[in-house]
Amino acid sequence: MRILIIEDEKKLADSLAQVLKKHNYIVDVAYDGIDGEEQALANIHDLILLDVMLPKQDGFEVLSALRAQDIQIPILMLTAKDRVQDKIRGLDYGADDYIAKPFDTQELLARIRANLRRRNVAMEDDELAFHDIVLDKANLIVKSRNDQISLTLKEAEILELLMSNQQSITTKELLLDKVWGYDSDASFNHVEVYISFLRKKLKYLSSTTIIQTIRGVGYKLTEVSDV
Repeated sequence: MRILIIEDEKKLADSLAQVLKKHNYIVDVAYDGIDGEEQALANIHDLILLDVMLPKQDGFEVLSALRAQDIQIPILMLTAKDRVQDKIRGLDYGADDYIAKPFDTQELLARIRANLRRRNVAMEDDELAFHDIVLDKANLIVKSRNDQISLTLKEAEILELLMSNQQSITTKELLLDKVWGYDSDASFNHVEVYISFLRKKLKYLSSTTIIQTIRGVGYKLTEVSDV
């Protein structure tokens, strides 16, 4: 899961980023409204944490602009303002949730999970299943029958995307944007290398699940008997 933090208090933003990374989220950070809106418009994130009081463009303006562009990513407003009218304004502009500073980290994490669930992202028990494999997202482990093997965070993110899109092809472009970020220097070669790592791990597990290459497009999970 990829989260965008738009927060001008650098110390708070960086602290939040570290907490989220410890919980296996991929995190991008923007320190002003204009940069935050630009990153959000890439539409590669699963959730946005958006402060209200931002330089260059405030959070309400960012929120309004994103919804006007039909960006339907869950947006959780972060602000020191806890007045009822500010909450109403944020919700009316299209925010999914609202939490006032200072907030408890565990409550914030719970709200993030709740908003992701409402978006129908498979979060139940932090596991995803496909044929004979199960991805344990919380512990970065993939299991098959009576064996299991650890994954790196990027391997887990790639496998999660493949398992979430199991009815369709996952393009290399999507994998690059979601796992490395739209402004990363990573190339398709990086994707291919990590796909190779995952294939070796599935082979180690003697899994009947394979990652099929759709030439010129991307990848799709399938079972050996389906090929």
